[in-house]
Amino acid sequence: MRLYEVAYIVHPEVDEDGVTALTEKVQGWIASAGGTVDKTERLGKKRLAYEIRKQNDGSYVLIQATMNASAPIIVERNLRLNEQILRFMITRTDETAPVATPAPATAEATPVPVETASPEA
Repeated sequence: MRLYEVAYIVHPEVDEDGVTALTEKVQGWIASAGGTVDKTERLGKKRLAYEIRKQNDGSYVLIQATMNASAPIIVERNLRLNEQILRFMITRTDETAPVATPAPATAEATPVPVETASPEA
């Protein structure tokens, strides 16, 4: 089983109850595909960076789920067919994501010579 994030934007004309019902429907799709929902976050209605299907606003929802490798295909098909969802993205998140560590500072820093152009007369 792998960890995934399912993020989607709901059409602005859908009210709060409709967004809740749609979120439950998406959670049902994940469960029927053999996955489990770990966390659901409703980020609220926000302004879009650019127009999508002639809309400037949308309600953002983020779901963190554990699914097998074939489940995102099923969930993606259902998200694509739903007209209330403007845009969606399913991303695999690794459990052991590499952590960027800064390079160790050396005690003896070697200065880099800077070439200066001599003015020509």
